[in-house]
Amino acid sequence: MPGRKEILLAIVSAAIGLAAFAVLAEVALQLLPVSSGLRTLAVTPEQPVFRLSPNRAYVYSRDWDLAMVNHGRVNNAGFVNDQDYAKDGKPLLAVIGDSYIEALMVPFAETLQGRLAKALDGKLRVYSFAASGAPLSQYLIWARLAARDYGAQALIVNVVGNDFDESHAGFRIAQGFWLYAPQLDGQLRLSLIEYRPGILRQTIAYSALARYLAFNVNVKQVAIELESRWQNLIAPAQAPAPVYAGNTAADTGNPRIKASLMVIDAFFRDLPEMTGLAPGRITFTLDGFRYPETEAAGAGTYFDRMRRAFRGRAAALGYEVIDLDPPFQAHYRQNRQRFEWPRDGHWNATAHGVAAGAVLQSKLLESLLR
Repeated sequence: MPGRKEILLAIVSAAIGLAAFAVLAEVALQLLPVSSGLRTLAVTPEQPVFRLSPNRAYVYSRDWDLAMVNHGRVNNAGFVNDQDYAKDGKPLLAVIGDSYIEALMVPFAETLQGRLAKALDGKLRVYSFAASGAPLSQYLIWARLAARDYGAQALIVNVVGNDFDESHAGFRIAQGFWLYAPQLDGQLRLSLIEYRPGILRQTIAYSALARYLAFNVNVKQVAIELESRWQNLIAPAQAPAPVYAGNTAADTGNPRIKASLMVIDAFFRDLPEMTGLAPGRITFTLDGFRYPETEAAGAGTYFDRMRRAFRGRAAALGYEVIDLDPPFQAHYRQNRQRFEWPRDGHWNATAHGVAAGAVLQSKLLESLLR
């Protein structure tokens, strides 16, 4: 039986070996395109707008094998965009959305906003206001910022499958964003979920190994999945696996539908006051099922119902809605090109190109360029 000295020596040797491996891994990963992550600034009542740490280059990659590498920039205003934002100049068209518009994995020139900026150069400024995870309720905050601080004369707001229920505080709590919270009078009102960055997250940013484990390997999610598999081995799950349609759960449970319809009502109630813009100055691009077979399979699902409800309400109030399913499906029939990445459901450059083409043919652009 080994004595205390032998055990201590073994522990020290293992610790030294582990430390040496960590140092070598750190050095090697510093030379590889490990995801840099994006440093979110504090969002508080004093600083209530979600922004990223400005004037920084970033590297995007995903998964353990560093796939989908892209290099981009967070600008002076704290948004992912190659352009710095000015508060005056030519008329401004603002593009608002979530990770589809932030588009970390797409070169800026190939994004919807990048293509619009190039096509409209000399006529309009085109700025984007977006971040991963933002829902419809948060779009109102950026719409107000674009209109009041930057003088936006028109908005393009991109709407996707999880924008509705994730705007409701009863279904999701997202730090840094404004969500709709039920009030005593039964109405939904915007409420800020504060975000204050912790020391651990700030420390991770300085280590390539830590970023690789956190962002590329996603050790937290791996641990959750391993725990779930272990639990299933002990007591097999009885509930069926969730079904998705339009990149959101297909479930049409009544509480989710009711809350989402209330969000749509609240959003259109608040939009005019938040922006000061008439309906004719705001156009919505509405993501869809993208392909004929997925549209048929998605009939009656949550996203199908929300798309119809949102489109109908917007049109009734005089807003232009560009349903992207027709141009997506027309492009697919002609070119057989996919609109998302092989391992990621976000729009690829092809999808951004189709969306940009649809916007350039919109009534909004026609009125702005007269």
